[in-house]
Amino acid sequence: MNSHIMPTYGRLAVSFSRGEGVWLWDEEGKRYLDALSGIAVCNLGHAHPQVHKAICKQSETLIHTSNLYGIPLQEKLAEKLCEKSGMENVFFSNSGAEANEAAIKIARVYGHQQGIDKPVVIVMEKSFHGRTMATLSATGNPKVQQGFTPLVEGFVHVPFNDITAIEAVISENKNCVAVLVEPIQGEGGVHIPADDYLNQIRSLCDKHQLLMMIDEIQTGIGRTGEFLAYQHNKILPDVCTIAKALGNGVPIGACLAKGTAAGILTAGMHGSTFGGNPLACSAALAVLETLDNDDLIATVHNKGEKITTSLTEKLKHITEVSNIRHKGLMIGIDLASPCMELVAKAQQHGLLISVTNEKTIRLLPPLIIDDSQIELLVTTLSTLIQEHLQ
Repeated sequence: MNSHIMPTYGRLAVSFSRGEGVWLWDEEGKRYLDALSGIAVCNLGHAHPQVHKAICKQSETLIHTSNLYGIPLQEKLAEKLCEKSGMENVFFSNSGAEANEAAIKIARVYGHQQGIDKPVVIVMEKSFHGRTMATLSATGNPKVQQGFTPLVEGFVHVPFNDITAIEAVISENKNCVAVLVEPIQGEGGVHIPADDYLNQIRSLCDKHQLLMMIDEIQTGIGRTGEFLAYQHNKILPDVCTIAKALGNGVPIGACLAKGTAAGILTAGMHGSTFGGNPLACSAALAVLETLDNDDLIATVHNKGEKITTSLTEKLKHITEVSNIRHKGLMIGIDLASPCMELVAKAQQHGLLISVTNEKTIRLLPPLIIDDSQIELLVTTLSTLIQEHLQ
């Protein structure tokens, strides 16, 4: 590995030279089934022809100007995102962390407008919102915060999927201005809350005039079987953040807002040099058009159900497998003991997965995965789990 790169990642000893669909090939020509999608980024798989075509076409004319000027592709993308999400306007960024930074800034300005000098955002334990200082402080994982104190103030952490805990903070702390929550905790261990959890948060926020802010960085763009995961609950948040799969690998994020939240950030209050440039917006528009034209999102639930049902059947006799669950193609497999070594073992067998929260195998396969690829994924992974636990 290049010694001039800061050692911020524990990288596997493999480098990829090309990809197509669900497959990646390393520099020696070995093929891998990518069941991680670049961590929920390449929902359409690798080298998707429509995204490729859009990027090439746009790069021939204009890659970047500046947000000092109008960007027609950005306006078109914002309109399409608002149409699909039920929101009203959009701030474009380069990543999920930046989108969450915008959301946090909206919450703070909202608080100051209510006469609150030190606004507080309620966030969840085991959450993950990014690695900038504010999003790191909002994240509910002491391990990733280690070494970066003092953290940004203004966040109160409560247990995930615990409405009573949120109610208690609201009643005790008059500085609360917002609740920031993931519909499903991805990095925290693929934690899926009660069906009405988001509905109850929505009701609490309405009752106490708080902003409901949903982090859809990992769950969005069709991953759970709806364009955005909150749409399973038939609600609208005040703020929603998306990124990852929006550009299918081209860096782009977005903070969407509606109602009061939509009018909070005005000229000069926030910005991004590269956010929403023509190249990134062309890729995102190609992603959205492909999802619509191919009706991919409608297939996601059944594909996730097939993977989890097959894994459950193959692993039903193994007591050390404590739980297998999914929401669309966001899948978690809990083992009784740490299993980080399975990532390297799977890679050796041509399968790319991740382990989060030390004991949870996380699968985030591309939405385009087909039945034969599902069968290969299930067979390979179930065999590796059985061998690991013997």
